[in-house]
Amino acid sequence: MAIDASVACSSDAAVGTVGAPPTTAREALRGTPWLRTVPAETLDRLAERAVLHRVPSGSMLFEQAEVPAFAEILVCGSVELLGARGGEETRIGLVQPVDILLPAAVLTRQPYLLRARVLEEAHLVMVQADEFRLAVSEDHALCLALLACQAAQFRCQVKQAKSIRLRSAEERVGCYLLRLIEAGPPVTSIRLPLGKRSIASELGMTRETFSRTLAVIASHGLRVDGDVVLVEDLAAARARFSLDPLIDGPEMIQPLAVKVRNG
Repeated sequence: MAIDASVACSSDAAVGTVGAPPTTAREALRGTPWLRTVPAETLDRLAERAVLHRVPSGSMLFEQAEVPAFAEILVCGSVELLGARGGEETRIGLVQPVDILLPAAVLTRQPYLLRARVLEEAHLVMVQADEFRLAVSEDHALCLALLACQAAQFRCQVKQAKSIRLRSAEERVGCYLLRLIEAGPPVTSIRLPLGKRSIASELGMTRETFSRTLAVIASHGLRVDGDVVLVEDLAAARARFSLDPLIDGPEMIQPLAVKVRNG
């Protein structure tokens, strides 16, 4: 569900992250790393019942309580998953390429538990839900690939829960900022990828608590000015905020190999 405000879920390579985005559903499916063991015939069959849809930022893909009509695979951009009650909503997670949006609802024909809104312009392969379920039931490799996606998504949610329950607000914010910095080459500043209210929501705190915590963290080498994180003392930040691979590490989508028993 890429460095997230909680945990990154990704395949070992992403369609659309290098070079031009795919131009057809077939191209997108065949270029998805965690579908590489699925027979071309199955992918082509899915592509015949699919469209490659380009969706602008801010668009709502589906609402909670809606029953899925499509299996939606995100190949470019990002999508935030939101829980809503009345006029309030909170961000539960972020989906980044290449991943499938809330597959449990699609497989079980159950209503979505969350709404999905495009954060960065997205390209999605939208496969008719009935055809997708039929293909999963008939193709062992596709079933294993989908199982791997769900396993990675589950582990991301567990890591997020661990962070919220085991870390103080200061540790959550500090580790979040440090992950942003450590994700790429050495930098002296980096821009926050999301608005502060969205980050606070995913870290399990109010916007006000997040702002107060930023002031405390400034004494440990990381200062936030507007939407820019200034790295003033990286050694001090690393000493105060210890990243834990069992909380902060990325989750790879790694399908099991298809095995055939002899005899």
